[in-house]
Order: sequence, then C-alpha cells, then structure tokens
Amino acid sequence: MTLITRYSGTVALFGFVAGLASFFLVDRDQEKFAQILSLLMLASWVWLTTENLLHRRVTQWFGVTLPRPILKYLAQLVHQESLFFVIPFFFITTVWNSGQLIFSSLLAIFGFMAIVDPIYYRWLSVKRWLYFIFHCITLFAVLLTALPILFQIPTSISYTYALIIGAILSVLSILRELPFHWFWNTLLALFLVVAIICAGALLRPWVPPASLWLTDVAIALEIDTQNRAPKYELRSISDQRIQQGLYAFTAIHAPRGLHETIYHEWWYSGKLVDKIPLNIQGGRDAGYRAWSHKLNFPSPAQGQWQIRVTTAADQVIGILRFDVNDTVNLGLPITQ
Repeated sequence: MTLITRYSGTVALFGFVAGLASFFLVDRDQEKFAQILSLLMLASWVWLTTENLLHRRVTQWFGVTLPRPILKYLAQLVHQESLFFVIPFFFITTVWNSGQLIFSSLLAIFGFMAIVDPIYYRWLSVKRWLYFIFHCITLFAVLLTALPILFQIPTSISYTYALIIGAILSVLSILRELPFHWFWNTLLALFLVVAIICAGALLRPWVPPASLWLTDVAIALEIDTQNRAPKYELRSISDQRIQQGLYAFTAIHAPRGLHETIYHEWWYSGKLVDKIPLNIQGGRDAGYRAWSHKLNFPSPAQGQWQIRVTTAADQVIGILRFDVNDTVNLGLPITQ
C-alpha cells in the first residue's frame, strides 16, 4: 500500500500509456487485438462491479479482503484504462458541429479527471452523485465500444444493451454506499434505472456510434460499379443537372463480422426529403463501400443540401454537404 501511495503518478501514467497503445492497435485494423482489449476492459468492469456488490461475500468465501485505499486505486486504474480506450473511438466518429460534441468532450474531461489524483480523490470521489454520473457514463461508453467488436452486434442493438446493462450495474454498485433502508434503496434503484434509460434514449442522437466511422465520402454523377468507386466527385451541381439523379457514396469502417443497416438521409433547407437504407458489412480495411441514388428532386432544387449518414438508432456517422446552383463544380466533396 505504501508503494502504491508513493508512486500513484506511475499508476496514472500506466493507464494513460496502455490506453494509447490500445488505440493504435485497434486503429490499425488489428481485429484480434481489438477483441482482446475489449474483453479486458469488460473483465475489469466485471471485477469492479463484483467487488462493490459482493464485498462481504468474497471476504467470507476466500478470507481475503483488500484494503479500501488499494480498492480505490484499482477503481481509478479501471476508469483510466476504460476512458483512454474509448476516447479515440468517439473522437474519430464524432460529428463536431452537432450535439455529439457534448458527449465526446465530456469523455475527454472525464479522462483528465481520472489521471489527476487531487481532482479524482479530493473532489470527484467525495461527491457521490457526481462520482455516480462519472462511473455510469464511463461504463456506458465501454459497453458501447466493446459490444460490437466482441459480439458483432449492430449499433442500434448494442446501444440498447449498453444503456440497460450500464444503468443496472452502475445503480447496483452505488447502492451500498447509501445508508438507506432496503425498501427505499429498492425504490431509488428502480427510479434511477428508469431515469437513466429514458435519458439515454432521449439523448441517443447526441452519442457518436463508437464502432462506425467514415473512411471516404463523395457526391457523384456516376458510380463505377466494378471498382465500387465514384467516377466524379462534386461539391456543387447545377439545378438542371441534378434532375438527372445524383449519387451519395460512403465507405464506412466497421468491426469485422458486423452486419449493419445504415441510412442516407437527404436533407434540403432543414427538412428531411428522403431516407434510403443501405446494408453494410464490417472487416474491410478501407471501409465498406455503399451508395444511394436519388432521382426525385424538387424543382427548383437550388440551395444547400445535406446527406446525413445515420444508424438505425438515429446516431449520426457523418454528414456530406453540397450546393445546387447554376454551375457544376468538380472537386473534393464537402464533408463533416
């Protein structure tokens, strides 16, 4: 215990370095490494939750009890590892000019709080409700990232699982800290679980899909179906030419084995005018290539257009933008 206290900064540094290492392994499409790291993250949370829930039973069964200070340091290490594991995923997938900015920024703030001992121990851990929020969101982010990688669960389903599992485990782990009667504890637990699930469902569009991100995008007049690539890339198009149809091309990185339904939502002047479903499969290094072809446009169609790439759970993966005016402008597409 004395060594841990003396070198507490080393514990924080270890969590930081391990988190960065996990990101570089996952980002380079090392799917096996990604699965192993995800499994380790979940295993650490199973241990942390079990320790909180079964502290007395574990002591009775095995006759071994870790001192509270050591448990606090181990909990901090789990939080550090988890946050630095998930932050790169969320930063890649965040659409920064949307509400997703809030969630990803919150994870970054949590990561900073987890590695600064005075903030973590003297401010965060002593404010139990704040610590509960910190704990719950961190666990939710880990589940949201790990479930699709480990079990190839579509993001719409993994979001629901992560929300329910995270809410239940977080509430159960915090209950034993409250000096209430069991009856009031039960009511409080039910209330908190329902409140967290409702809040998570309501704020779902503000949460980035951690396992999906765009690797290539284009607005095009034609698609080379043999090479699965656009022939021309546009940033603007004339009103007359758009009436002949337009393609939205996207390449999406997804975990190997994942089968996902995504949508191309065509927006004009702030209104949704079309929603086209596309089925993608994970595992391609350059991302799964898919496109939608829109033929029906209003006349006139001049103005700013958006194509929002979303999941079945209404989480935005990315946004393509183009203008309709009097000219055809070939060049790079306007992306998020």
